Amino acid sequence: MRQNLSRKERGLSKYDAPLIIQYNKGYNAFQRNEKSPYHLNTMSYREWLRGWNSAYSKQYKRIKVNETRRRGKEIYAR
Repeated sequence: MRQNLSRKERGLSKYDAPLIIQYNKGYNAFQRNEKSPYHLNTMSYREWLRGWNSAYSKQYKRIKVNETRRRGKEIYAR
């Protein structure tokens, strides 16, 4: 019968988790304006930052499209 190895035996620390969790935390943190709970130079931090950057990029694109629309109405609507 095969026993499950502990996190330490598998070489994992308390900060290791499925990376989608950190990505989602970063994405949601941008919307709530929160700072990272992870230490710098860790994979968890990099995934959190990737999620944060993704949310930032999405918001930036949405703002640019809306500004372009608004600017077009001001110039061409008579």
